[in-house]
Amino acid sequence: MKKSSLQFDIITVFPESFSYLKESMFYQAQEKGLVEIKIWNVRDFTHDAHKTVDDRPYGGGPGMVLKFQPLYDALIAAKKDFKTTKRRVILTDLGGELFSQKKAKIFSKERQLIIICGHYEGVDERIKEFVDETISIGKYALTGGELPAMIIADAVSRHIKGFLKNPESLEEIRGNEELVSIPAYTRPEEIKIKGKTLKVPEVLLGGNHKEIDVWRTKHQKKVL
Repeated sequence: MKKSSLQFDIITVFPESFSYLKESMFYQAQEKGLVEIKIWNVRDFTHDAHKTVDDRPYGGGPGMVLKFQPLYDALIAAKKDFKTTKRRVILTDLGGELFSQKKAKIFSKERQLIIICGHYEGVDERIKEFVDETISIGKYALTGGELPAMIIADAVSRHIKGFLKNPESLEEIRGNEELVSIPAYTRPEEIKIKGKTLKVPEVLLGGNHKEIDVWRTKHQKKVL
């Protein structure tokens, strides 16, 4: 069987969270062999009857910290599962580098991207000795790294040839790394609601692509 362009290996304590990555475009991409997604349950790498994945922090404090051993063992298993030299291991972490379109493009060049889902109370700091970088999706706290992992997988996959049916999608790339958002409309042409009439801009209905490009350039919003 031909290997995918990119394999995502996601290490998590909540494997059931990732149903999104089995739907729509991700499903089609996996069927076409563009990406492969493997979910590794940290609890499968514990050594006690209760499948304990976290423990109290040294020095005291609230909450529980994800243990080093099951995370490390899951990481080693993911590495053994896919033989490649083009691999990157990342940890989702509030204190990590801010994720960006540029970073997504860099990650898409790898053959294997291993994502360790962080935890709102943290992970044992020693696991960072075995990751290439820590990544944050924003300066706000989440209860876990599962949502960031899905966001990263989504943004990275868009850079894989064949993933998007139309590479020049509604969020278009201008120049090298400039990401812009462009207003979009679909049928019907006119919507009447709460005393208002909401219409599609006339220029988009005329079929003059030069004028449409001018309008879109004028109304685009730069994201990055």
